[in-house]
Amino acid sequence: MVPFKKTEEQVLEYVPNDVRLTVTASPAKGQDATIDLSVALAGHGYTVAPHLSAQQVRNRAHLADIISRCRAAGLTDVFVVGGDPTGEPTEFGDALALLQAIHEHEHGFTNIGIAGHPEGHPAVSDEVLFQALKDKAALATHIKTQIVFDPRKILAWSRELMNRGIDLPVHVGVPGAVHRQKLLRVSSGLGIGESAKFLKKQQNMFWRFFVPGGYSPNKIIKGIAPQIGKPDNHIEGFHVFTFNDLAPTEAWRTRTLHTLV
Repeated sequence: MVPFKKTEEQVLEYVPNDVRLTVTASPAKGQDATIDLSVALAGHGYTVAPHLSAQQVRNRAHLADIISRCRAAGLTDVFVVGGDPTGEPTEFGDALALLQAIHEHEHGFTNIGIAGHPEGHPAVSDEVLFQALKDKAALATHIKTQIVFDPRKILAWSRELMNRGIDLPVHVGVPGAVHRQKLLRVSSGLGIGESAKFLKKQQNMFWRFFVPGGYSPNKIIKGIAPQIGKPDNHIEGFHVFTFNDLAPTEAWRTRTLHTLV
C-alpha cells in the first residue's frame, strides 16, 4: 500500500491484523512517510514491512534514525529497493549499497526482501540483473517479484535463479482486486513489467483481458500454485499489490481462502 493520508484508516476498516502488510516508499511522499505509517500500523498489531529506498534514504544518519524507529516499534521485516530518483541527494547509489549500510548496524531485521524482475529491464541486460540479484541475495532472506501476467515467464525465471545459485525463497507479485482502469493507469510506472506495457499499447486486448469475468488475480495464482514446493524452483508464495484498493482486495482474499477450505 501507498502511505496516503487515509491509508491507516482504510487498513483498520478493511484489513484484519493477521494479514502481513508492506508500505511502499513513494517518491512523492518520501521515506519518512513510509516509516510513519509502518510504525502506526505496527502499533495496531499488524506485522509490517516498510520499503526502504536507496533514492530516499539520504545518508547514514538518516538510515540510523530509520533503523532506530523500526526497532522501537518492533518492526523486523523490511523490503529494500533501489527506487525511483527523486532529485534529492542520497548517499546510496543502489539497493546493494543500502543493504550493505543496513548490515553495518544492529538492525534487528530478521526478514529482508529484495526485488526480482522476471521480465528484465529495458535498459539493463539480464546478465547484469542476475549478478546484481546474486550480490544482494547474500544480504537478504527472500525475493519479491514485480508483477508479471504470464506465469510461464515467472516459472522460467525462478528456475534460472536456481541454475545461477540464487536460492532465496521467491514471493510472486500479483495485482489484487484492482479496478482495471487503475491498473492500466499505473502499470507502466510501478515496476509491473513488459507484459503490462504490451497490454497498455494493445488497448483492445487489454480490455478483453480485464473485462468482468476476465482479469482476476486467480489466473496468475492458479498458473503458479501447482509449482510451489517442486524441486526446480524456490517459489514460496504470493505478494499482493493492492494499489490501495484495500476493500475489494481483502474481499477477494477472503473469498479465495474460503474456496480452499
